[in-house]
Amino acid sequence: MTVLSGALLIQGGRVIDPANHLDHEKDLLIKDGKILAIDNPGSIPVAPGSEFLKLSGQWILPGFIDVHVHLREPGLEYKETIATGTAAAVAGGFTSVACMANTQPVNDSAYVTTFIRERAKETAVCRVFPIGAVTKGLKGEELAEIGSMIAAGACALSDDGMPVMNSYLMRKALDYAKAFDVAVISHAEDANLVGQGVMNEGALSNALGLRGNPAAAEEIMVAREIALCRLTKARVHIAHVSTALAVELIKRAKEEGLPLTAEVCPHHLVLDETCLQTYDTNCKMAPPLRTAKDTECLVAALASGVIDMIATDHAPHGVVDKCVEFDRASNGILGLQTAVPLTYELVARGLISRNRWIDSLTASPAKLINHPELGSVRVGGGADLTIFDSKASWLYDQRQNVSKSSNSPFFGFKLNSKIGATIVGGKLVYQNS
Repeated sequence: MTVLSGALLIQGGRVIDPANHLDHEKDLLIKDGKILAIDNPGSIPVAPGSEFLKLSGQWILPGFIDVHVHLREPGLEYKETIATGTAAAVAGGFTSVACMANTQPVNDSAYVTTFIRERAKETAVCRVFPIGAVTKGLKGEELAEIGSMIAAGACALSDDGMPVMNSYLMRKALDYAKAFDVAVISHAEDANLVGQGVMNEGALSNALGLRGNPAAAEEIMVAREIALCRLTKARVHIAHVSTALAVELIKRAKEEGLPLTAEVCPHHLVLDETCLQTYDTNCKMAPPLRTAKDTECLVAALASGVIDMIATDHAPHGVVDKCVEFDRASNGILGLQTAVPLTYELVARGLISRNRWIDSLTASPAKLINHPELGSVRVGGGADLTIFDSKASWLYDQRQNVSKSSNSPFFGFKLNSKIGATIVGGKLVYQNS
């Protein structure tokens, strides 16, 4: 085989893809967005006009997929745009992101779904899959235009940020979603029980004088979603799981064979409620950081597959949203650029297997958004790839930040792995200098 003009040849890397049982040093040939060949090092002939990406032992992985981001456009562009959010995504190794519906206007109609897709075509540097709202305006009163949004390209449904408190309405949403074979992603918190809580309820919240958000608020809603999943047999996905009991409920539902999946965020895997002792609003999120025991349980659940995938819940906020009193600050943190090195540290420590970690960022999220063709490396498949250096250390600070916002608790962290490059549709869209 001869490398054609305009092709990209990746040399010197180790191809790892658990879904296709690949774990070998190989060269890859890419042309017109597809993988044309995977062969032994030096076996693919070189021709003039070809491009080269020469690696030195880095891993060539399926392109990472984040099923839970907030890109803020339309309407909240002071926090993030599709352009800046996807730039942060590729810098973090993500080739695809699914964006939540809590924009202004809310993505509750085909009109907004179409706008997001068209805007992404113009400005995004990775794939963008809109998630449509469950209810109009995220108000939990009336179903959104589910069928037309899916026809316009919505990959799932969610009122993320606002729990759907009306159980009958949630049941009807699941009935509709089942007809279209899309998942409903649940923000599993009982809003009435959360009340004005701003951190995990317990001894520490009392000591800090902050209103508590009890673990039961999440666990009650997870139990409800499981009951509705059992009733409708529709696909239910639990977002940002944060408590040990929620994990146990999910485990039992899966043992029952229900079509239930779940995600965990990097911050819930590596931080706990003690981070709030400085009243840093960059550690304020919903659901809140829980106890160290909860964190340990989440890591074990990800390792065993009870929790299917890692998702960032990337939630950029402006200065006016975070530089206020803790009670008044908005929930959420940045996540796209730090998710991979933070969670790989769990692999390095032997807490999660390498293959389980890769699957949680590739094949599992690809299935959730109904794009199983993504998240794998195979001849003839699309060339969405993440080049990962498992041994490179770097300091994450404001100079490295690509997002339009700066609300991260991880500034100043030394990270022990990094993204070497990101390839989307055969194009090199990011390369770490």
